[in-house]
Amino acid sequence: MSEQMKEPEISAADLRAALVEMGSYLDVTEEDLKNIYSIALRHARARSELSRKVSEIMTREVIVVRPDTAVSEAAALLAEHGISGLPVTDDSGNVIGIITEADILSCAGIERRRTIMDFIKIILGQHHTAVNIQGCMVKDVMTTHVITVTTDADVRQAANLMAEKNIKRLPVLGSDNRLAGIVSRADIVGVFGISSQKNGKG
Repeated sequence: MSEQMKEPEISAADLRAALVEMGSYLDVTEEDLKNIYSIALRHARARSELSRKVSEIMTREVIVVRPDTAVSEAAALLAEHGISGLPVTDDSGNVIGIITEADILSCAGIERRRTIMDFIKIILGQHHTAVNIQGCMVKDVMTTHVITVTTDADVRQAANLMAEKNIKRLPVLGSDNRLAGIVSRADIVGVFGISSQKNGKG
């Protein structure tokens, strides 16, 4: 069959027929049965979505930096794309670290309660705080212990890992152990068709 059959709509007649077939074993109304079916279908669809592979929902065109990238450049990329972290890769595409807003703020000696936009204002001279980031490279502040998933992991595994580790994004590795994409909380929320305002990949 060339194309998957569409789910049929359930009519009142179908529900009455089902109730007759079940006889006196269930004391439910047509509306009860319709609600039961609707709830069961919702759960089935959610289970199906959670079993999808990460490779189906990940972002493939990933913004990355190198270890010798200046921290100021990494900060500009975060601000420009509205994201909060960047994978750090070597020349072969292997993930060797990740740099986040918190890492950059720490490098600049700025309180972590501030945002990356505060950092941008500071380096542009629009803020009274003075910082010295000259010579500060990504390799000096990046997190080297990177939590990742593989392309064949399912959405449920990625969601559980994010919740367990309290992280917003996961680099996705291919079969060659190189960076193949990145999956974010927003990507997982989007799986269920929940409207979310996404300016980037969080």
